[in-house]
Amino acid sequence: MSAVQITDNKRMLTRGGKPFFMLADTVWSVFSNASIEEWAEYLRYRKSQNFNTLQISILPVLHDASNTYTGLYPYELNEEGNWDFYRINDAFFDKAEAMVRMAYELGFVPALALLWNNYVPGTWANKRVPEYTMPKDAVELYTAYAVNRFAAYHPMYYVSGDTAFENEEVNAYFYIAMKKLKELQPEALTALHPVGNFHELPELFMQSELLDLYIYQSGHRLEEQFGTYELAKSFRSKAIVRPIINSEPCYEGHGHGDRYGRFGAFDLRNAFWSSVLSGANAGFTYGAHGVWSWHKEGSDFTSESWSKIPFDRQTALRLQGAWDVGYAKWLFEQYQLHGIEPQQELLLTPYSSIRMAALPSLERIVIYVPYSNHIVLDADFTAYEVTAITLEDRYVHVPDVTVAEGKTRIGMLPSQSDALIIATSRK
Repeated sequence: MSAVQITDNKRMLTRGGKPFFMLADTVWSVFSNASIEEWAEYLRYRKSQNFNTLQISILPVLHDASNTYTGLYPYELNEEGNWDFYRINDAFFDKAEAMVRMAYELGFVPALALLWNNYVPGTWANKRVPEYTMPKDAVELYTAYAVNRFAAYHPMYYVSGDTAFENEEVNAYFYIAMKKLKELQPEALTALHPVGNFHELPELFMQSELLDLYIYQSGHRLEEQFGTYELAKSFRSKAIVRPIINSEPCYEGHGHGDRYGRFGAFDLRNAFWSSVLSGANAGFTYGAHGVWSWHKEGSDFTSESWSKIPFDRQTALRLQGAWDVGYAKWLFEQYQLHGIEPQQELLLTPYSSIRMAALPSLERIVIYVPYSNHIVLDADFTAYEVTAITLEDRYVHVPDVTVAEGKTRIGMLPSQSDALIIATSRK
């Protein structure tokens, strides 16, 4: 299987010469927390749901985690019982490589987070676990080892993990890793995984040919879910064009960010279509609260106040939203939406959470409506066939469509579900 590549217009991805819409699941902690047998079961299930990419942190995520470690550490211990960042534990990476190989053989693309921010001094997460600070002169050694280990499986790399780029020293750590990665694997695609609601990457990276993708985190705050489309717009406006992906929306089952309540399947459907139709159309990432940390019922969890206790991984694996985003990817591919461009200016209905996009030829126009409402457009749909799909039940509707004075009105659907409206030119 070939590596993922970028199209000539720098907007989309391909694999094996064909359009590739990346649908990832989030399993940050599997190298340190999952058994091989559990992993095999997981892979079969997610494969059946239309996922094609897996986001994994190579090193354990320590500041935000479930206490379900399997016992292997990525480094040997020194005399004080701490990790010796100059002595890599081959046994940990033997298991990690076996897990990547299993995924790759099933057709998954590994998206590997190279250096999670809790290992970098000066970051917000490192302040919680300073005893796990990686010395700066160990970054290149680790990067070379990891990149060579996984090279045969054509991974994409998130050079940073959950990072706010607090200062130049923090940036230097990630730049060292990115430079060494590209020196060893120049064809591997790179991105920087930032904290939530963040788009102002340091110029060191923005202007660098070493950076291939824009990814963002619309995040887990209930009051910031507008980030699904606003962050897409922000990255879309950058002078340097790169493919854009929402790589961390709200996790299904995750708490509302220091408040009571949890995100559900609707929130993930909303995140998918709000991101994709606003310019983040190279892919989308799903996450289930309990799968990403590989939680097991009764285990300790570090971040209950912010995230709420995760579901057991088996329960989280089977949450409805994973099926819904798999279906969304199927719709995206069935209607050949690769290359779709935001067309928000044609929407006259005054609600910014309704999102609209179209193929450049206007052969197909797509509107996402999170809550039932009629839609008014500054466009004439006389020559279009209009279909609506209510996404909770997947019913297909033929909506009322009227055209007057060059404007189109699409009637409200008789459903409480969010909906996707698809208009296809008859010409």
